[in-house]
Amino acid sequence: MSAADGAQDPAGGGPVPSSRAVVATLGTTQTIAWASSYYLPAVLAEPIARDLGVAPGLVFAAFSVALLVSGALGPLAGRLIDRRGGRAVLCASNLILAAGLLLLATATGPVVLFAGWLVIGVGIAAGLYDAAFATLVGIYRERSRQAITGITLIAGFASTIGWPVTALIEDGQGWRMACVFWALVHLLVCLPANRWLLPSPAPEAPAGAGGTASAGGAAAPSAAGDASDVVALQQRRTTVLLLGFVFAASAFVAGAMATQMIRLLEAMGSTPAAAIFAGMLIGPAQVLARVVEFALARRVTPLVSARVALSLHPAGAVALTVFGAPAAVPFAMLHGATNGLVTIARGTLPLWLFGPVGYGTLLGRIGGLARIAQAIAPFAFGLAVDGLGGAAVLITGGLMTAAVLALLVMRRPPSA
Repeated sequence: MSAADGAQDPAGGGPVPSSRAVVATLGTTQTIAWASSYYLPAVLAEPIARDLGVAPGLVFAAFSVALLVSGALGPLAGRLIDRRGGRAVLCASNLILAAGLLLLATATGPVVLFAGWLVIGVGIAAGLYDAAFATLVGIYRERSRQAITGITLIAGFASTIGWPVTALIEDGQGWRMACVFWALVHLLVCLPANRWLLPSPAPEAPAGAGGTASAGGAAAPSAAGDASDVVALQQRRTTVLLLGFVFAASAFVAGAMATQMIRLLEAMGSTPAAAIFAGMLIGPAQVLARVVEFALARRVTPLVSARVALSLHPAGAVALTVFGAPAAVPFAMLHGATNGLVTIARGTLPLWLFGPVGYGTLLGRIGGLARIAQAIAPFAFGLAVDGLGGAAVLITGGLMTAAVLALLVMRRPPSA
């Protein structure tokens, strides 16, 4: 992708940065945002719990609250990006995440612990992938697909970078200094990068009174009583509902596997070492799948890519059910590929279906549902593993199969 055509330089007159510069900037700031929020509890939950004298489960409960808050605020963040452009929202997210991390660093009990994660949840709503995707669409419009894939390729290493950095600081200086470190990185690296390296194109106005529907399909038909307009509007709304289900299902499965996969594989007969080894392959499988998607982006529509992506996890679930422990590695890799591709599809499929107008608002709604599903997944799927053992994989496999069926009946709505 070449430099964005038609985007205006906020500083007043200079050329808009090339897509490579924008992707590098967003990829870097997204890596930091994910490492300092979503991936933080995996390393710091135990040290925080020990220091505060609470159970580790309480720390994860606070994190779940953050995800619920981010889900509730996602639509608002999307609307703000549609109206004002993404740069301001991303800059605000850096300030909010830094504030939440500094508040968390001062925690001496559950009240401030939950307050810190609540603030971080607000920052997640305004600063992770959905906001970055909407920012890209504001700049590149319909030509955003490869840029979206590009930032996921970079930020896909957030845990690879974030976990060891967080662990190193925690080991030497304690968990509070780890929170302070990431807060300073937001203020000294992410905030200047988002402010000065991202263009801020004038956002397009929502669809007007002429009957053009926005991405959410909320505009009224241009002629009252026109049956064809009513049918088209209903088709758009149905497609939005299907999208919401598809990405909520995939988010539930991602959250379930992120916390319960090792237990699931052990329940299927894997040794702890073998289960951990299989889990280690998820990251490389994600990146490999994204590289393939990037290479095929011009040959395959986002809808076809999404159908393939969501089919991989059920295929792995069938293999794990039939063959047990020997299928642990294929299952983990197929799940990882699904994760890698679904992240891209969440950005590219709504754009392909509905276009760029109202994209941020739509993505905020879809992302909100997805985060809520992801927040309840660890607890709900943990109960399933407790009760069903390895057979619990049939739940995630069934959910993803239902999502594939939803994609199979999905069609691109007619242009208004």
